[in-house]
Amino acid sequence: MQLLFLRNPAVETAAKTAAELIPLFRPHCQVDTADVTRPLPSEWSADLAVVLGGDGTILRAARLMGYRQIPVVGVNLGRLGFLADLSVAEAKAHLPCLIRGDYGVTRHLMYECDIESPAGTETFLGLNEVVIQAGPPFHLIEVELSIDGQLVSTLEGDGLIVSTPVGSTAHSLSAGGPILAQELPAFVITPLCPHTLTYRPLVDSADKVYTLRVRKGGNGTTLVIDGQHLVPLTPAERVRVRRAPVQFQLIKLPGKSYYQTLRDKLAWGEFPGRGVGEPERQDGRRTERPTP
Repeated sequence: MQLLFLRNPAVETAAKTAAELIPLFRPHCQVDTADVTRPLPSEWSADLAVVLGGDGTILRAARLMGYRQIPVVGVNLGRLGFLADLSVAEAKAHLPCLIRGDYGVTRHLMYECDIESPAGTETFLGLNEVVIQAGPPFHLIEVELSIDGQLVSTLEGDGLIVSTPVGSTAHSLSAGGPILAQELPAFVITPLCPHTLTYRPLVDSADKVYTLRVRKGGNGTTLVIDGQHLVPLTPAERVRVRRAPVQFQLIKLPGKSYYQTLRDKLAWGEFPGRGVGEPERQDGRRTERPTP
Protein backbone atom coordinates (compact mmCIF):
# COMPACT_ATOMS: atom_id res chain seq x y z
CA MET A 1 0.00 0.00 0.00
CA GLN A 2 1.18 3.51 -0.83
CA LEU A 3 0.64 6.00 1.98
CA LEU A 4 0.88 9.80 1.69
CA PHE A 5 1.51 11.86 4.84
CA LEU A 6 0.31 15.44 4.37
CA ARG A 7 1.61 17.90 6.95
CA ASN A 8 0.83 21.52 7.71
CA PRO A 9 4.14 23.28 8.45
CA ALA A 10 2.22 26.04 10.25
CA VAL A 11 1.24 23.50 12.95
CA GLU A 12 4.11 23.31 15.42
CA THR A 13 3.65 19.65 16.34
CA ALA A 14 3.17 18.35 12.75
CA ALA A 15 6.83 17.48 12.12
CA LYS A 16 7.18 15.81 15.54
CA THR A 17 3.99 13.78 15.02
CA ALA A 18 5.11 12.71 11.53
CA ALA A 19 8.44 11.54 12.95
CA GLU A 20 6.51 9.59 15.57
CA LEU A 21 3.97 7.92 13.24
CA ILE A 22 5.85 7.30 9.99
CA PRO A 23 8.25 4.66 11.42
CA LEU A 24 5.20 2.67 12.57
CA PHE A 25 3.86 2.50 8.99
CA ARG A 26 7.13 1.99 7.06
CA PRO A 27 7.41 -1.77 7.74
CA HIS A 28 3.99 -2.26 6.14
CA CYS A 29 3.64 0.49 3.50
CA GLN A 30 5.49 2.67 1.05
CA VAL A 31 5.39 6.12 2.67
CA ASP A 32 5.75 9.52 1.01
CA THR A 33 5.43 12.93 2.67
CA ALA A 34 4.34 16.37 1.46
CA ASP A 35 3.34 19.77 2.80
CA VAL A 36 -0.20 21.03 2.16
CA THR A 37 1.20 24.49 1.37
CA ARG A 38 2.96 23.26 -1.78
CA PRO A 39 1.57 21.67 -4.97
CA LEU A 40 1.91 17.91 -5.23
CA PRO A 41 4.17 16.64 -8.03
CA SER A 42 2.23 15.81 -11.20
CA GLU A 43 3.16 12.11 -10.91
CA TRP A 44 2.02 11.68 -7.28
CA SER A 45 0.23 8.46 -6.40
CA ALA A 46 -1.13 6.99 -3.17
CA ASP A 47 -3.84 4.69 -1.87
CA LEU A 48 -4.49 6.57 1.36
CA ALA A 49 -3.61 9.96 2.85
CA VAL A 50 -2.86 10.66 6.51
CA VAL A 51 -3.40 14.36 7.18
CA LEU A 52 -1.63 15.87 10.20
CA GLY A 53 -3.17 19.12 11.45
CA GLY A 54 -6.70 20.31 12.02
CA ASP A 55 -9.84 20.73 9.93
CA GLY A 56 -8.23 23.60 8.02
CA THR A 57 -5.40 21.28 7.02
CA ILE A 58 -7.92 18.74 5.71
CA LEU A 59 -9.60 21.46 3.62
CA ARG A 60 -6.20 22.34 2.15
CA ALA A 61 -5.47 18.66 1.51
CA ALA A 62 -8.79 18.15 -0.31
CA ARG A 63 -8.09 21.09 -2.63
CA LEU A 64 -4.45 19.99 -3.02
CA MET A 65 -5.47 16.54 -4.27
CA GLY A 66 -7.75 18.24 -6.79
CA TYR A 67 -9.51 15.84 -9.12
CA ARG A 68 -7.58 12.79 -7.85
CA GLN A 69 -9.25 12.32 -4.46
CA ILE A 70 -8.13 9.38 -2.30
CA PRO A 71 -9.37 8.23 1.14
CA VAL A 72 -8.21 10.52 3.96
CA VAL A 73 -7.74 9.91 7.67
CA GLY A 74 -7.20 13.01 9.79
CA VAL A 75 -5.00 13.17 12.88
CA ASN A 76 -6.06 16.18 14.92
CA LEU A 77 -3.31 18.52 16.05
CA GLY A 78 -5.61 21.53 16.28
CA ARG A 79 -8.53 22.41 18.55
CA LEU A 80 -11.92 21.23 17.28
CA GLY A 81 -11.00 18.40 14.95
CA PHE A 82 -14.42 17.76 13.41
CA LEU A 83 -13.03 16.17 10.23
CA ALA A 84 -9.62 15.37 11.69
CA ASP A 85 -11.15 13.47 14.57
CA LEU A 86 -8.35 11.04 15.56
CA SER A 87 -5.91 11.85 18.32
CA VAL A 88 -2.29 10.74 17.92
CA ALA A 89 -2.92 7.93 20.42
CA GLU A 90 -6.01 6.80 18.48
CA ALA A 91 -4.05 6.84 15.21
CA LYS A 92 -1.51 4.48 16.77
CA ALA A 93 -4.22 2.24 18.19
CA HIS A 94 -5.98 2.00 14.80
CA LEU A 95 -2.77 1.32 12.87
CA PRO A 96 -3.63 -2.39 12.29
CA CYS A 97 -7.09 -1.43 10.96
CA LEU A 98 -5.58 1.05 8.50
CA ILE A 99 -3.00 -1.46 7.27
CA ARG A 100 -5.61 -4.21 6.84
CA GLY A 101 -8.09 -1.86 5.19
CA ASP A 102 -10.56 -2.53 8.01
CA TYR A 103 -12.44 0.76 7.75
CA GLY A 104 -15.31 2.42 5.95
CA VAL A 105 -15.09 5.30 3.49
CA THR A 106 -17.76 8.00 3.41
CA ARG A 107 -18.04 10.15 0.29
CA HIS A 108 -18.89 13.81 0.56
CA LEU A 109 -20.04 16.51 -1.81
CA MET A 110 -17.37 18.86 -3.15
CA TYR A 111 -18.13 21.96 -5.20
CA GLU A 112 -16.71 23.87 -8.13
CA CYS A 113 -16.88 27.65 -7.93
CA ASP A 114 -16.58 29.65 -11.15
CA ILE A 115 -15.77 33.35 -10.94
CA GLU A 116 -16.78 34.94 -14.21
CA SER A 117 -15.37 38.38 -14.99
CA PRO A 118 -14.70 40.47 -18.12
CA ALA A 119 -11.14 39.06 -18.03
CA GLY A 120 -12.31 35.42 -18.15
CA THR A 121 -13.38 32.60 -15.84
CA GLU A 122 -11.43 31.16 -12.91
CA THR A 123 -12.53 27.88 -11.28
CA PHE A 124 -11.86 26.74 -7.72
CA LEU A 125 -12.48 23.34 -6.13
CA GLY A 126 -13.68 23.28 -2.52
CA LEU A 127 -15.18 21.19 0.27
CA ASN A 128 -16.75 23.47 2.90
CA GLU A 129 -18.37 26.63 1.63
CA VAL A 130 -18.36 29.71 -0.55
CA VAL A 131 -19.02 32.99 1.27
CA ILE A 132 -19.71 36.44 -0.11
CA GLN A 133 -19.22 38.90 2.68
CA ALA A 134 -19.00 42.64 3.24
CA GLY A 135 -15.61 44.23 3.89
CA PRO A 136 -14.37 47.69 4.74
CA PRO A 137 -16.15 50.10 5.03
CA PHE A 138 -18.65 47.39 6.16
CA HIS A 139 -21.84 48.78 4.68
CA LEU A 140 -24.77 46.53 3.82
CA ILE A 141 -24.36 44.66 0.54
CA GLU A 142 -26.95 43.27 -1.86
CA VAL A 143 -26.41 39.73 -3.18
CA GLU A 144 -28.66 38.32 -5.88
CA LEU A 145 -29.24 34.56 -5.79
CA SER A 146 -30.50 32.51 -8.75
CA ILE A 147 -30.92 28.73 -8.86
CA ASP A 148 -30.83 27.03 -12.26
CA GLY A 149 -31.29 30.43 -13.88
CA GLN A 150 -34.38 31.37 -11.84
CA LEU A 151 -34.18 34.39 -9.57
CA VAL A 152 -34.72 33.32 -5.94
CA SER A 153 -34.10 36.48 -3.94
CA THR A 154 -31.88 39.48 -3.38
CA LEU A 155 -30.37 39.54 0.10
CA GLU A 156 -29.51 42.79 1.83
CA GLY A 157 -27.19 42.18 4.75
CA ASP A 158 -23.60 41.24 5.54
CA GLY A 159 -23.38 38.47 2.97
CA LEU A 160 -24.41 34.96 1.97
CA ILE A 161 -23.03 31.43 2.43
CA VAL A 162 -23.40 28.51 0.03
CA SER A 163 -22.35 25.45 2.01
CA THR A 164 -21.95 21.73 1.45
CA PRO A 165 -23.15 19.27 4.12
CA VAL A 166 -19.56 19.02 5.42
CA GLY A 167 -19.47 22.81 5.71
CA SER A 168 -22.89 22.95 7.38
CA THR A 169 -21.23 22.50 10.79
CA ALA A 170 -18.77 25.36 10.17
CA HIS A 171 -19.46 29.02 9.25
CA SER A 172 -23.03 28.25 8.16
CA LEU A 173 -23.91 26.75 11.55
CA SER A 174 -22.50 29.79 13.35
CA ALA A 175 -24.72 31.99 11.16
CA GLY A 176 -27.85 30.04 12.14
CA GLY A 177 -27.89 27.45 9.37
CA PRO A 178 -29.05 23.82 9.82
CA ILE A 179 -26.89 20.76 10.33
CA LEU A 180 -27.03 18.52 7.25
CA ALA A 181 -26.17 14.83 7.19
CA GLN A 182 -22.67 14.76 5.73
CA GLU A 183 -23.48 12.46 2.81
CA LEU A 184 -26.62 14.34 1.76
CA PRO A 185 -26.42 15.57 -1.88
CA ALA A 186 -27.52 19.13 -1.14
CA PHE A 187 -26.37 22.71 -0.61
CA VAL A 188 -27.55 25.02 2.16
CA ILE A 189 -27.90 28.77 1.54
CA THR A 190 -27.44 30.76 4.75
CA PRO A 191 -27.76 34.55 5.02
CA LEU A 192 -25.29 36.58 7.06
CA CYS A 193 -27.13 39.09 9.27
CA PRO A 194 -29.98 39.75 6.80
CA HIS A 195 -31.67 43.14 7.01
CA THR A 196 -35.09 41.50 7.19
CA LEU A 197 -36.73 38.94 9.47
CA THR A 198 -38.24 37.02 6.56
CA TYR A 199 -35.01 35.64 5.10
CA ARG A 200 -34.24 32.10 6.31
CA PRO A 201 -31.72 29.37 5.36
CA LEU A 202 -32.62 27.29 2.32
CA VAL A 203 -31.65 23.67 1.53
CA ASP A 204 -31.76 22.59 -2.11
CA SER A 205 -30.42 19.90 -4.43
CA ALA A 206 -26.73 19.56 -5.29
CA ASP A 207 -27.78 18.87 -8.88
CA LYS A 208 -28.65 22.54 -9.38
CA VAL A 209 -26.41 25.50 -10.25
CA TYR A 210 -26.30 28.42 -7.81
CA THR A 211 -25.48 31.82 -9.27
CA LEU A 212 -24.52 34.77 -7.06
CA ARG A 213 -24.03 38.38 -8.08
CA VAL A 214 -23.18 41.38 -5.94
CA ARG A 215 -25.63 44.06 -7.01
CA LYS A 216 -24.37 46.58 -4.48
CA GLY A 217 -21.26 46.37 -2.35
CA GLY A 218 -18.30 48.27 -0.95
CA ASN A 219 -14.71 48.05 -2.13
CA GLY A 220 -13.97 45.39 0.48
CA THR A 221 -16.65 42.91 -0.65
CA THR A 222 -14.93 39.52 -0.85
CA LEU A 223 -15.54 35.97 -1.97
CA VAL A 224 -14.06 33.52 0.56
CA ILE A 225 -13.46 29.90 -0.51
CA ASP A 226 -13.23 27.37 2.33
CA GLY A 227 -12.20 30.18 4.68
CA GLN A 228 -8.75 30.23 3.10
CA HIS A 229 -8.81 31.75 -0.38
CA LEU A 230 -9.98 35.36 -0.76
CA VAL A 231 -11.08 36.98 -4.02
CA PRO A 232 -12.25 40.63 -4.25
CA LEU A 233 -15.72 40.97 -5.83
CA THR A 234 -17.44 43.78 -7.70
CA PRO A 235 -20.80 43.91 -9.53
CA ALA A 236 -18.84 43.02 -12.69
CA GLU A 237 -18.19 39.45 -11.44
CA ARG A 238 -20.62 36.56 -11.37
CA VAL A 239 -20.13 33.52 -9.09
CA ARG A 240 -21.47 30.07 -9.97
CA VAL A 241 -21.44 27.14 -7.53
CA ARG A 242 -22.18 23.57 -8.61
CA ARG A 243 -21.46 19.96 -7.67
CA ALA A 244 -17.87 18.91 -8.47
CA PRO A 245 -17.24 15.74 -10.49
CA VAL A 246 -15.24 14.29 -7.55
CA GLN A 247 -16.09 13.54 -3.94
CA PHE A 248 -14.09 13.95 -0.77
CA GLN A 249 -13.41 10.53 0.77
CA LEU A 250 -13.17 10.37 4.56
CA ILE A 251 -12.12 7.21 6.38
CA LYS A 252 -14.35 6.13 9.23
CA LEU A 253 -12.81 3.69 11.69
CA PRO A 254 -14.70 1.29 13.96
CA GLY A 255 -16.23 3.01 16.97
CA LYS A 256 -16.52 6.41 15.27
CA SER A 257 -19.82 7.89 14.11
CA TYR A 258 -21.05 11.24 12.83
CA TYR A 259 -23.51 11.77 15.65
CA GLN A 260 -20.91 10.84 18.25
CA THR A 261 -18.66 13.50 16.73
CA LEU A 262 -21.50 16.04 16.93
CA ARG A 263 -21.94 15.26 20.61
CA ASP A 264 -18.25 15.17 21.45
CA LYS A 265 -17.09 18.18 19.44
CA LEU A 266 -20.13 20.50 19.40
CA ALA A 267 -22.02 19.31 22.51
CA TRP A 268 -25.00 18.74 20.18
CA GLY A 269 -28.04 17.42 22.03
CA GLU A 270 -26.51 17.94 25.48
CA PHE A 271 -28.74 19.11 28.30
CA PRO A 272 -28.15 22.75 29.29
CA GLY A 273 -25.83 22.99 32.26
CA ARG A 274 -24.14 19.65 31.67
CA GLY A 275 -20.55 19.69 30.49
CA VAL A 276 -19.49 17.95 27.29
CA GLY A 277 -19.19 14.24 28.02
CA GLU A 278 -20.67 14.57 31.53
CA PRO A 279 -22.82 11.47 32.09
CA GLU A 280 -26.47 11.40 33.07
CA ARG A 281 -27.57 9.87 36.37
CA GLN A 282 -27.61 6.09 36.31
CA ASP A 283 -31.40 6.09 36.63
CA GLY A 284 -31.61 8.02 33.34
CA ARG A 285 -33.10 11.13 34.95
CA ARG A 286 -31.69 14.59 34.56
CA THR A 287 -29.44 15.89 37.29
CA GLU A 288 -31.15 18.99 38.67
CA ARG A 289 -28.90 21.86 39.63
CA PRO A 290 -29.75 24.31 42.41
CA THR A 291 -31.12 27.67 41.27
CA PRO A 292 -28.57 30.44 41.97
